[in-house]
Amino acid sequence: MSKRVAIYAGTFDPMTIGHRDLVERSLICFDKVILAVGINPKKKTMFSVDERMELATASLEPSWNVEVTSFSGLLVNYAKERGVNVLVRGLRAFSDFEFELQMALTNRKLEPEVETLFLMPSEEYSYISSSRVKEVASLGGDISDFVTKPVHKAILAKL
Repeated sequence: MSKRVAIYAGTFDPMTIGHRDLVERSLICFDKVILAVGINPKKKTMFSVDERMELATASLEPSWNVEVTSFSGLLVNYAKERGVNVLVRGLRAFSDFEFELQMALTNRKLEPEVETLFLMPSEEYSYISSSRVKEVASLGGDISDFVTKPVHKAILAKL
């Protein structure tokens, strides 16, 4: 029997508990999740790709069947290279839907065999975003409820 594998991709700058929640939800549906940290030279990130991968790994349970990797270029090309045909995307609010739908339809046009599965986070995490976490932290706010301890420590060290 073949394993059911999905890719959950993003910038993860930084990894939040909302991201962690989506990984956990994905593992209900899939035997393995590849958490793919995107490399986009156009985005100014707080953490390097290696740091983002380390923080993602530190934020996940060791017993979970998750492989943390990085990729650059088109996600559908990366999925095809890995032999994966499902991309997991999180929808926090209606405002995410339009962007995510356009991306999913573009990906489908580029690679019809790759499907996008939308998952919603737990309600308690639906407002958390990496950019909001960085903004709150930069203004001296407490982000401990939004990120794991390793991420919290890393953000404070950067600031």
